[in-house]
Amino acid sequence: MQLFDSPTDYQRFLELTGRALRRTPIELFAYCLMPNHFHLVARPTVDGELSKFMHWLSTKHCQGWQALHQTIGTGCVYQGRFKSVPVSSDIHFIRLCRYVEGNPLRAQLVSRAESWPWSSLSQRNGLRRPVRLQPWPVEIPEPWTDYVNQICAGAETEEIRGVLRRGSPYGPPEWREQMGTRLGLKGTLRPVGRPKKEGRA
Repeated sequence: MQLFDSPTDYQRFLELTGRALRRTPIELFAYCLMPNHFHLVARPTVDGELSKFMHWLSTKHCQGWQALHQTIGTGCVYQGRFKSVPVSSDIHFIRLCRYVEGNPLRAQLVSRAESWPWSSLSQRNGLRRPVRLQPWPVEIPEPWTDYVNQICAGAETEEIRGVLRRGSPYGPPEWREQMGTRLGLKGTLRPVGRPKKEGRA
């Protein structure tokens, strides 16, 4: 379903995001709003903050969206609870931010990723937005904009899509196992499909 129909819709969501950040000050590192979904790369400083932040943001956005489209009482705007995945503070964090900020380019909405005005990449390139970005936990590769505009390897993109779909930790194998155990996400690390029967190759 289309979440954002006009520049006003995008701008309003970013204003709500700015308000949500002032209410529940999580660290926001990157974002991208697409016509029918959005991505945030963020880190809570206290347990429970992320859920509190997303609850307020999605509720306020839903109320405004339904009022604007005159659909109050007809059902939900969002299909369910937001999905979140932990990511390690290394090359995997960089790849994830690249994936998020390069989303409009992969969707062929623009010829250069920074031309999409509703992402943190355009904000990094000087576009003023009501959202405050925090310094990354890793050094940003330079030149970052050119790096985002490079064509990602298909395997890298599919790996990120897989962890987002399954909600599994994204990082080196040993770190993924540790985080899976710590956060109760071991099930998301298992191969998809039925296990092979003994004696079958």
